[in-house]
Amino acid sequence: MSTLGTEAHPWRIAIIGAGPAGFYAAEHFFKQEGLHVQVDVFDRLPTPYGLVRAGVAPDHEKIKNVTRVFDRTASNPSFRFFGNVDYGTHISLDQLKDCYHQVYFSTGAQVDRQLGIPGEDLNRSHSATEFVAWYNGHPDFRNLEFDLSQERVAIVGVGNVAIDVARILCKTVDELKTTDIADHALDALARSNVKEVILMGRRGPAQAAFTLKEIKEMGELEDASSVTLPEEMALDQHSAQALEDHPDRMTSKKLEVLNSFLDDSKQGVSRTCHVRFLVSPLELMDDGSGAVGGMKVGRNRLEPSSSGRLGAHSTGETFEWPVGLVFRSVGYRGVALPDIPFREDWGVVWNEKGRVTNESGDVMPGVYVGGWIKRGPTGVIGTNKPDAVETVQCMIEDLENGVHFNPSNEDVAAFVHERQPDVFSYEDWLALNEIETAKGEAAGRPRVKFTTIPEMIEAIRS
Repeated sequence: MSTLGTEAHPWRIAIIGAGPAGFYAAEHFFKQEGLHVQVDVFDRLPTPYGLVRAGVAPDHEKIKNVTRVFDRTASNPSFRFFGNVDYGTHISLDQLKDCYHQVYFSTGAQVDRQLGIPGEDLNRSHSATEFVAWYNGHPDFRNLEFDLSQERVAIVGVGNVAIDVARILCKTVDELKTTDIADHALDALARSNVKEVILMGRRGPAQAAFTLKEIKEMGELEDASSVTLPEEMALDQHSAQALEDHPDRMTSKKLEVLNSFLDDSKQGVSRTCHVRFLVSPLELMDDGSGAVGGMKVGRNRLEPSSSGRLGAHSTGETFEWPVGLVFRSVGYRGVALPDIPFREDWGVVWNEKGRVTNESGDVMPGVYVGGWIKRGPTGVIGTNKPDAVETVQCMIEDLENGVHFNPSNEDVAAFVHERQPDVFSYEDWLALNEIETAKGEAAGRPRVKFTTIPEMIEAIRS
């Protein structure tokens, strides 16, 4: 019998999901001296990078430079990419077991959490994820429509994604047309009639989740103002005491920026972003046509829980806002994967340090998770690196202890091509990338994206 883990017979690892958590896992495998592995990364889209391509805001081009690190990982001779291959459609867990010693899932958190209020299912009520994916050219969301003829938009949430949505809605076409925003989104935003955007935080300004960079950008827009209210910026006694007892430079800096919005000096701008705190949506109201025509809002106060965390509690005061378009951005959750134990209440796969388990804690040998599907939607792109390292260390330990599948199919490429003839290799992606960037260069943009899978296939096959 052949010795496993050698140059001639490497360990075969399948990674399902070509986002940061997948690439960081591959990178860590390749860093191990004396460990011979073949890493195959699968993604249901032809394009790699996950949310770096489909989630990072188009005007945040520098953040996307992390793809250079991913490209270096992909250049390893022991790396293969099988794009346009969908787990659960083209390949199953049993088939992967027959091809690989271990399988690592890094499929992210793909859907938004619900608000759980009346009227949430009305027309013109959307998730922020849908809008972000739409303007970033994700093929699944290419054909969505958003009624940008509405003058007033509410965004529920004050995290970075909520700020991204607000910023894109408030930017001019001239500001957007130098980015890699999808052409269909640029055309729609050019016709936008949005004049007011309301960002809604249920807690106070000291608890806002956005980063300093994101909120500073809201004060640097060419044709829009950002405004806060004095009564909502005044810190409650609990927040003030917490900052005094545990000074936090970043929170203080964010408060400085928000306070600078109290005396907005921009005159004659076309759009205004109202950054509101201590408010919660209670109901989306029908305009009579089955679409959002307004929002019932409740005012909150902050009170500490038994753990000391400040929570939002209703004051009983309510009022209404006339809004015609609503985006919710209140967190994300993973989607259950076929044949993998899933924890519905948390929206993650049951696991212990990345080793997949059942609900009782029994380990499912050979199956692992990393990224948001492992820990939930927390952190930034770089947070996925230590997370992936933790899981890969468990995988290596299990390989050394003989805990792995015993695959019999060594011709994985032939199997995959049989299941999905339109599979994309990394070379195919690099060719597509070259076409996109060439089109972008001609237009003075970073790239012009292909936004449908048939277009991508045709581009590299022609």
